[in-house]
Amino acid sequence: MSAKRVLVAYGSKHGATAGIAEQIGTSLREDGIDVLVVPAGEVADVRGYDGVVLGGSLYAGRWNGRARRCAKRNARYLKHRPVWLFSSGPVDSSAERSDIPPVRAVARQMRRLGARDHITFGGSITEGTPGLLARTLVRQGKGGDFRNPERIQAWAHHIGAELTAAASPAS
Repeated sequence: MSAKRVLVAYGSKHGATAGIAEQIGTSLREDGIDVLVVPAGEVADVRGYDGVVLGGSLYAGRWNGRARRCAKRNARYLKHRPVWLFSSGPVDSSAERSDIPPVRAVARQMRRLGARDHITFGGSITEGTPGLLARTLVRQGKGGDFRNPERIQAWAHHIGAELTAAASPAS
């Protein structure tokens, strides 16, 4: 049996969500899965994949536009393969303390695509994050990197286990 092929696509404004996507890709590769990690805006066709992980950053309660457009553009084919969604964004420890439900746009995509799962990971705003808001938050002591690598890896390995347990590839 050949290795499962998974696409990990992400919409990231300043790189924190891209970093999460890369961690997911690394964990899935450890599970023997063939993984491609790409920006959501570059995804033209999902038909060659046995599963898709799509993530987007959250800003002011809105999921990244590139991730939303990727889901919409590929909905016809995403409905027929396993899909997992993730969000990143809280720049505090709230994602660690409890499960954060998906924002409205993500919940709508979950229903539309028949997504298997959604998780919200902490985000990151550091001195290197561009923008006035980011600089202000860091100056006020409200910045930091709230991504939890162990939590990201555990979620990715859960996906890997589901995919390797699946008897047949998606159509």
